[in-house]
Amino acid sequence: MLRVITVFSCLVLASAAAAKEALPQKFSLQGRTLVYDTEREADDDLAEITEQDIGRLQEILKKNPEISELQLNSIGGSVFAGEEIAGLVLEYGLDTSVDGACISACVDVFLAGSRRRMTIGSKIGFHQRSWSAAEVHKYYRSERKAQRWATPFEFGSWIYVDTQREIFDHLSYMVARGVDPGFAIETLRTDPDGEWYPSRLRLIAAGVLREVLPGRRP
Repeated sequence: MLRVITVFSCLVLASAAAAKEALPQKFSLQGRTLVYDTEREADDDLAEITEQDIGRLQEILKKNPEISELQLNSIGGSVFAGEEIAGLVLEYGLDTSVDGACISACVDVFLAGSRRRMTIGSKIGFHQRSWSAAEVHKYYRSERKAQRWATPFEFGSWIYVDTQREIFDHLSYMVARGVDPGFAIETLRTDPDGEWYPSRLRLIAAGVLREVLPGRRP
């Protein structure tokens, strides 16, 4: 009987280990908390928030309905991916926390949480969004016919309008998530190559860190 119990226990542990290993490298499960740590990625080109993570996170949440919190450690990455992942956090009603750092696009994900916390020693960083010259050129070449841009100057005019729309949408999102409007505007002061790390007290006062949003579950 003891041998049967031992074998069964080994099988259970092996199954649990296999399930844990099945998660993508950036993800790990700790009870009801799903850890999303982009800094664990071995490939430097993928060590950030990427579009591939959107589907991976959605699949994990579907298979593990008990997950109630997303723990973050990321220096950022794709703006689009950050917004889509934030949408999943909202859809599943998750809390969010930071253990390490949460910078740039990661902040969008963090702000989607109802309860938003940060461990001692962690930091949340803000800076302006950016679009590299190489990526701008690539986008222009791929879209100029569809958009009917006769010259790069027409493309430049489009960028001017689109950038203002994007900034408006981003600030509106922050305010809708309970962030003080003045603080939201202040996050635009730091250049893309730098980071602004407000103190914990400042983050609490600005509504970035908070227990529960008004009208949400306790």
